[in-house]
Amino acid sequence: MKSKFDPRHIKRIEDMQALFAHGFGNLDPRTENTKEICKHQTEIDEIIQKNAPKWPIDKINRTDLAILRLAFWELLFEKSTPPKVIIDEAIELGKEFGTEHSSSFINGVLGAAIIDLNVSVEDERETPTNDPLPVQE
Repeated sequence: MKSKFDPRHIKRIEDMQALFAHGFGNLDPRTENTKEICKHQTEIDEIIQKNAPKWPIDKINRTDLAILRLAFWELLFEKSTPPKVIIDEAIELGKEFGTEHSSSFINGVLGAAIIDLNVSVEDERETPTNDPLPVQE
């Protein structure tokens, strides 16, 4: 079970809060990840808009938007965390910081995008093979 004190979770919270502040005009991103996310913001926002067509970017709850931007950056640009973990974390951030509907909205947008972007959310750990052990000579 994931802990709220996990340093990766805390880092995501810091990034999400910095993105939230940036959305209100703070032009100096506070974290290294935020700087990278802001470089790709236009591209990320296009993906969000395509997968939430009923919600223009300026009408999406700012907390939800910050979480989605962070999640899409991790999925498409950082690529160091398995997609399933990124989605789970985004939903948890929505529950922790958003409205009562945030987690389902975030899940819906990410779910639609995962299908559209053809991102696999299967467990990416290596599966054991049935190859025989090498013979030692």
